[in-house]
Amino acid sequence: MNLVIFGPPGAGKGTQSAKLVKEFNLFQLSTGDLLRDEVSKKTEFGNKIEEIMKSGGLVSDEIINNLIENKISNPEYKNRIIFDGFPRNLEQAKSLDNLLKKYNQQMSLALNLKVDNQILVKRITGRVTCSVCNKTFNTFFDPPKTCDLKDCGQRKLITRSDDNEETIVKRLKTYDEKTFPVLDYYLKKGIMKNIDGMQEINAISDQLFTIIRAVRSWLW
Repeated sequence: MNLVIFGPPGAGKGTQSAKLVKEFNLFQLSTGDLLRDEVSKKTEFGNKIEEIMKSGGLVSDEIINNLIENKISNPEYKNRIIFDGFPRNLEQAKSLDNLLKKYNQQMSLALNLKVDNQILVKRITGRVTCSVCNKTFNTFFDPPKTCDLKDCGQRKLITRSDDNEETIVKRLKTYDEKTFPVLDYYLKKGIMKNIDGMQEINAISDQLFTIIRAVRSWLW
């Protein structure tokens, strides 16, 4: 089965995607990883992508679709892809359906991690990392106490420059505006499942596992 996972910044989408890959032997398809991989190959196509990214421009849907088609057309990944970070808009969702159909596949399930925006802001703005052992804490939910190394007494807690409330609020607003039509698209197709992303990590995983097993047994 192929599935797509949605979640705003800070929802834990990356964490849950990794768990799904391990539990169900899926291939995680991230557009960001695809672009970086192509650039690292130093091909003519990769050099073109690098130029666009360095200039601050947006990589076209045509380029993204070509990279995704290379994976969808690979028999090794047939009907076992989890799409992470794609599709980002309605046109991409429709193009993805066409690509899957071309290779006799379909999207079986869309998972949406729902988390209150106020919690998301705290999850991200409260994030700090120890400069010595790189352990991550959260000043709201997991205050810094002890690190993994005994010499962390000289540590400095680092906050990412983009982990500020103004930036996060803008990112969440953009996500809501662009993603809502995509969620509605999959809802109308009858494959959308909303997940309570406010729970503990393992509890969220349990929800996801139960849903996927149910859908997979129905497909088989």
